[in-house]
Order: sequence, then structure tokens, then C-alpha cells
Amino acid sequence: MSYQVGKITVSESEIKFTAIRASGPGGQHVNKVSTAVQLFFDVVNSSLPEELKKKLLNYPDKRIAKDGTITLKAQRYRSQERNKQESIKRLEQLLTKVAIHRKKRIATKPTTTAKEKRLKEKKQIGEKKKRRSSVRSSNPE
Repeated sequence: MSYQVGKITVSESEIKFTAIRASGPGGQHVNKVSTAVQLFFDVVNSSLPEELKKKLLNYPDKRIAKDGTITLKAQRYRSQERNKQESIKRLEQLLTKVAIHRKKRIATKPTTTAKEKRLKEKKQIGEKKKRRSSVRSSNPE
């Protein structure tokens, strides 16, 4: 079986799941049943394109270890199967987020009119503040 992650297909053999006990409230159910799921995905040994691997390894995310392993923990639901689906969904979101190609920002300078307008507004504010100052009498007593 394989999972479709955007335009990329990831085979099930590349993803490793581990069932663990969920933390938090839930009474005896939480103490007895391992419903939370941890997903492990090895980026380095995966079938992902090289460009995407490089982006993933350089992406600043605490879920991506230095050795190239992505670890995701899902414990929202009470069933292991739903948590498994949730972890796959999170992996898909992470890969999609990293795969997006962002255009480089081109630095621009403000126009002459914008500069003049800014300086004019600065002058007006300065004059307004000057008018607020205390009035000094011209005749000494």
C-alpha cells in the first residue's frame, strides 16, 4: 500500500508506525490501551526527489531530527486507526509545506513622491508638537 502526499507517492514500507499510550485525561482507558501513534519517516533513505530531501533536511522544524528522521505523534482520537490517519495527514501537510517553491523577494526603493510625502508628514507632526510646548512670556517681572 502507498500514500499519496500531494503529487508524491510514499510507500508504506518507508513509514514506520509505533503504538504508544496517550498522555492526558481518559481514566482507565488511557492507562490500558495504546491508542496514540508515532510515525517515523526516514527522509535520507526515502524515495522522495533529491531536491525535496535537501529542503526537508534544512527545514527548521523540531519534528525533523538531525539524522533525517521525521517523528510525528498523534493522540487526538481514541482509536489507533484514526490516530494513524491523523499522523499520515500531518506528514502530508509537512511535505506539502516544504515542497512549495516561494519566489524570492526583490528589494524595492520608495518612490520620490513617497519620500516627499513622508518628510512632509514628519514636518507637520514636529510643528504640532512645537505648538504644544509651554508659552513663554516676553516681559520679565
